[in-house]
Amino acid sequence: MRHKLPPLNALRSFEAAARHKSFRQAAEELCVSHSAISHQVKLLENYLDTLLFTRQARSVELTRAGKAYYPILRQAFDQISEATTAVIAPFGPSRLTIQLYSTFAIRWLIPRLPSFQATYPDIQVRLQTSQSDVDFTQEDVELCVMIGKKENSSLRYDYLFSSELFPVASPALVKGKNPIRSPKDLCKHTLLQVYPSARDWTDWLSANGLADSIDPDDGLQFDSYELSTTTAVQGQGIALGMHPYVARDIQAGVLVDLFPDKHVIANGDWWLVCRQEKAELKRVELFRQWLIEQVKLDQELPELSR
Repeated sequence: MRHKLPPLNALRSFEAAARHKSFRQAAEELCVSHSAISHQVKLLENYLDTLLFTRQARSVELTRAGKAYYPILRQAFDQISEATTAVIAPFGPSRLTIQLYSTFAIRWLIPRLPSFQATYPDIQVRLQTSQSDVDFTQEDVELCVMIGKKENSSLRYDYLFSSELFPVASPALVKGKNPIRSPKDLCKHTLLQVYPSARDWTDWLSANGLADSIDPDDGLQFDSYELSTTTAVQGQGIALGMHPYVARDIQAGVLVDLFPDKHVIANGDWWLVCRQEKAELKRVELFRQWLIEQVKLDQELPELSR
């Protein structure tokens, strides 16, 4: 049976333009002119007899038809890419791209990564960090470690663990001129807030009856837990800790868990996430199995019910 397909160049131009939401950026990616992208998209629209974009003065937006067509086309190109890679280099190394939070990468994953590399030397691991969760429709990422809830049926979620939130500070700060003996003493110190996760401090303060008396926005703000935790170690304020981020610092005595009986369960669990169609890739499945085993081996992670 002969398949009825539009011209490949038109499909490539549309996919790139839809992914970037820009004809200009699509042209840069494909090394052609802006007018060439516009021409190819117009050819595809004529072939389909429907508009895929609405053109505005400085931008383009997908129509309803374009929004329906794009994810199917993106998946098809991904499958072609995977199949091509398998044919060209079936015995060569395969690359696994993982997005995760910088603090989780530095403080938990990277120290354990050599065991994965030793076991699977033919899998090249590429780590990229972001404080935002990955958009699998826009980014060339196969796996993401994230905090949140299962919200997208097109994604596969593997539960890793849950976390508790609790204030931490350096021993010198705890015993300094404004000693910390109870949660109310926090108002005498600088709070160190991670602004992409600003709700964490709010949740802890609310759970301990301090929401109306302490505003975490008045303190120093950072874009990662790595920065806030390091600042706390230096005695410059009180950070909000969570396992597995601060376990080693507490064991080393450079941070103190201020109120061990006042931990609050974080909003959202930790998940390993991938697109459903990528879940069966061998490199994805091998990393998934390895990561889940590493979580089980980590005795510092608290046993929390889901």
